[in-house]
Amino acid sequence: MTEDLRPAGAPTLEDVARAAGVSRATVSRVINGVRNVDPVIQESVRQAVAATGYTPNRAARSLVTRKADAIALVVSGAGDDPDPKDQAAPDSVPTGSHGGEDSGDLGVGSGSFTAQVFSDPFFGRVVTGVVNYLRPRGMYPVLMFAETARARVEVVSYLRQGNVDGALVVSTHAEDPLPALITEAGLPAVLYARPARPARISYVDLAHQDGARLAAEHLLKRGCRRIATITGPLDVPAGQDRLAGFRDTMARQGHPYIPIAEGRFTQESGEAAMERLLTEHPDLDGVFAANDLMAVGACHVLRERGKRVPEDVAVIGFDDSSVAAACRPPLTTIRQPVEEMAAEMGRLLLDRLAVPDRAVTSVIFEPTLVVRGSA
Repeated sequence: MTEDLRPAGAPTLEDVARAAGVSRATVSRVINGVRNVDPVIQESVRQAVAATGYTPNRAARSLVTRKADAIALVVSGAGDDPDPKDQAAPDSVPTGSHGGEDSGDLGVGSGSFTAQVFSDPFFGRVVTGVVNYLRPRGMYPVLMFAETARARVEVVSYLRQGNVDGALVVSTHAEDPLPALITEAGLPAVLYARPARPARISYVDLAHQDGARLAAEHLLKRGCRRIATITGPLDVPAGQDRLAGFRDTMARQGHPYIPIAEGRFTQESGEAAMERLLTEHPDLDGVFAANDLMAVGACHVLRERGKRVPEDVAVIGFDDSSVAAACRPPLTTIRQPVEEMAAEMGRLLLDRLAVPDRAVTSVIFEPTLVVRGSA
């Protein structure tokens, strides 16, 4: 292993070898995970590494192991390329303990898309879950955006070049072709949420219909009878499933008609949807919003209209994000364990990297009801 890039005075392989009483080659084999080394010698080398404070050169190690020890965390949409003259220079943001370093031209993100990503608490929870899982395993995520056709091509190219060992993909649009592009290229990847388009890719997801059922049952138990729902985008599986679960439960309890207003998972869309619902159904006494941001928007409009929450209108959100506890009153919501789901994505991907021919799989998490002040 070359030491060319090691800072002056930093411990070297020779230092570790002297401390362990073995050859430099033996130290290199242990550090690079070669299996035919006596366990006693391996332990001696590990103790010498700890004692000397030696840190392997990651660039040199990757030449030996053919591993980048990095994972792409891709936030993807389904937009088309804007006019080339308006296209910003591609960039990416490395995330994790080595964050802040310049990693060059790795992805593309328009201002509006990246602003939406960073303003949504959901994505922060995904990053937290991924980083907390990968970092103890000596791996780091590189955050990339792929909301245009050009950016998707660049992401696939970046993965093909071996700059990272695989990809964790969070797709924001049902028509997003990126999951299929990655699987067609034979690249290891795991997706957050069931893909809208059939794709041979492992994924984690939530039992969304069960979560909506919990919301409906709680509103009915409170005595609400004139109940409406603010849906998520109905071209997204999660939006479809949450509406279907809510409607089905209400119908089973003798409520065949539920007023709906479609939102886009943003606070602004929740406000607009609540305005429409109150205009058409001013006597509402219960609202289920398909995510917390829209529920917060609904609460704002209800207060402006002189409606008390929950005395006049009970409101339930979905996700149990940071805005749920910050809302006034605090939101009753359906918890989606995002951090745990993101960590599971990491586990599935590392399993795939360890056993490349491992069959694709899915892991479905269960939602829970979190009761607070809004319902």
